[in-house]
Amino acid sequence: MKLKGLGLFALGTLFGLEGIKLLSSRDAKKVYSHCTAGVLRAKDAVISQVTTLQENCQDIYEEAKTINEERARKKEAEVSEDIDE
Repeated sequence: MKLKGLGLFALGTLFGLEGIKLLSSRDAKKVYSHCTAGVLRAKDAVISQVTTLQENCQDIYEEAKTINEERARKKEAEVSEDIDE
């Protein structure tokens, strides 16, 4: 029983070491570099879209403030006309 556990441990260690060698190979590093480059391109695209969305939201907000200010001026003018009469 002890030998079976020791054998499994040794086998797991061997596979782990080979896995590390495989993951740190030149080809694997190329794959990691290409994947990372793709993620960075995606990040740039998302940031660009977020910036456009923020600019549009700011424009909408400013227009809404203008509309509310105009309504408030009209209402104030109506109230002052009613008082004058």
